[in-house]
Amino acid sequence: MGFERVELRCPPALDPRPSWTLGDVLAELDALDATRRAAPPTPLKQPPDWVADATARKKAFVMRVDDEDSTDEEDDSSHKLVQSLVAKGARFSCIDLQSRLGCDSEESEEELNGQVAPYHLMEKRNIEKSILLELEREHHLKVQEEVRSKLAELEIYHQSEIQRTISAFGRLQKYAESRKEIDRRLDVQFQRRIAEVLDKHLSMVQRDHEQKSQIVERRIRNDAAIEEAKRKEQALKEEKIRQERARQEAEVRQKEAAKAAAEARKTAFEAAQKEAAEKEAAQKEAAEKEAAKKNEAKLALPGIRVFADNSALEAEARRRALYDQVPANIHLSKEFSKYDRQIAKSISKLMPTIDSVRARASELIKALDGQDCPRPIACRIFANKIISIVKSRNTKDKTFGNLAFACGYVMLLVTNQVPDAMDYLLAEFHRVCIYTVPKHLHALNAQARNRDYYRLIGYQEENGQLESTESYLTYVVAYVKLYAAMIQTEIKGTRHPHGLAEGWKWLAMFLNALPATTATAYALHAFLKMAGYALHKKYGSQFMKILDVISRCFLPALKDQGNRIQSEAVNNLQNYLNDKIYLEEPEGQYLAQQLLSKELFT
Repeated sequence: MGFERVELRCPPALDPRPSWTLGDVLAELDALDATRRAAPPTPLKQPPDWVADATARKKAFVMRVDDEDSTDEEDDSSHKLVQSLVAKGARFSCIDLQSRLGCDSEESEEELNGQVAPYHLMEKRNIEKSILLELEREHHLKVQEEVRSKLAELEIYHQSEIQRTISAFGRLQKYAESRKEIDRRLDVQFQRRIAEVLDKHLSMVQRDHEQKSQIVERRIRNDAAIEEAKRKEQALKEEKIRQERARQEAEVRQKEAAKAAAEARKTAFEAAQKEAAEKEAAQKEAAEKEAAKKNEAKLALPGIRVFADNSALEAEARRRALYDQVPANIHLSKEFSKYDRQIAKSISKLMPTIDSVRARASELIKALDGQDCPRPIACRIFANKIISIVKSRNTKDKTFGNLAFACGYVMLLVTNQVPDAMDYLLAEFHRVCIYTVPKHLHALNAQARNRDYYRLIGYQEENGQLESTESYLTYVVAYVKLYAAMIQTEIKGTRHPHGLAEGWKWLAMFLNALPATTATAYALHAFLKMAGYALHKKYGSQFMKILDVISRCFLPALKDQGNRIQSEAVNNLQNYLNDKIYLEEPEGQYLAQQLLSKELFT
């Protein structure tokens, strides 16, 4: 028979406060219970030593008692046995104890096999085994008590954990409800704010829609008015075109009738027609001569001498006759005032930039090529407006030179497409400044130096008073600069009707025919400042000879007059020659010419 010692599965050095969970404790208890149930039942009483010799004698009395019912009796008998042993002074040795323990183990094995040896009540008891059984029982009870106390503690801890969990769940539920209430309030507030913003947005959209509707209505009314005006204008144009077409058809019919009559009488009147043509040519030539004589008669005032080359005077007379064919105040008429405003507006927007030059030239070419305005009238208006830019801009500003070059490019581009405009431009130059002919009027005495004389040489009147000499010289310089800028302008692939060759001719006639005066000195310096670089680049040594003539002949004659204004003119020419300004490109000329030649005409 054997015994099993029940112990907790833990190391000897156990932590007094282990960090076990409830599941770990329950698993440990289940393991202990399974171990206890698997062990075979162990009797509390051990058979005595003399049971081994029971087969040799007869069994007089056998009594069997269950372990649970005989526990108290065993305790009393064992107590009496101990007393008797102590009283008798029984002795035992370790060998006897070991042999007995061996017998006990054999007996326990027999009992486990279902063969339980009977106990003899009157046999001797082994005290050591009784003591061991008592100790075993006490240890078993102690372990049970410890397990029960541990289970009670664990139950209490489990109940407290359940209570804490329940309270935590309650707090969490309250927190969730409070958060739902806060979210609901925030949602209501947000929905209210969205409604307000949406209301404002809809109000703004409605106002914007109303404004747009009003704008569209105004635009529709304006468009209707414009369409009505255009329709009326178109109707007037169509009426004019119809009248012009009827007139042309009548003329064509008349010409066809005359042609038919002429063809019928062709052989008979051929000689008469030639004679009439010769007479007509003679009359035209006589008219031109008469106009030239009238012009000379106007200039041939008493006490005034004219300094000019004959070819220059003839060209001036021819251009003035062409120019005077158009009435001076034609632009004030109701029929052509629109074209006057159109050309003036286009020229007023001219700036010394490539885009501006391109745009203004295109607008002016389109205006001059118009079918509604006759070409001579359009050319005279164009010449008057582009040269009058001298009056509308500040000529003393340093940027006027750039503007003069821009005007030169516009003049070249327009006259290249409309060649008739060049004669009107030159006639306008001759009208506002006699030094562009070139020509000079000299008063021989004080009596001839009257108001008419000053008007002839170009003085302007303001409020009945003639302008000052300084103002007059300022305008002379500006007009000559504009004339020189037009002459020296060149664009690759474009023919210039009045280019550098005419400028060279002008310079030669100026030095050959005109005297050295203050006005001529200012005009000469302005011309050289704008066109000297181009003339030197083209003519080279010939131009240097011209400069030598100026240095040897013109300047000494000018110095002899010796007043303040003349000394300033002398200094200007002297500085031009000494500093060799003709080797420097004029400001504003290179960039405009380079960009125009590359972008407009390549």
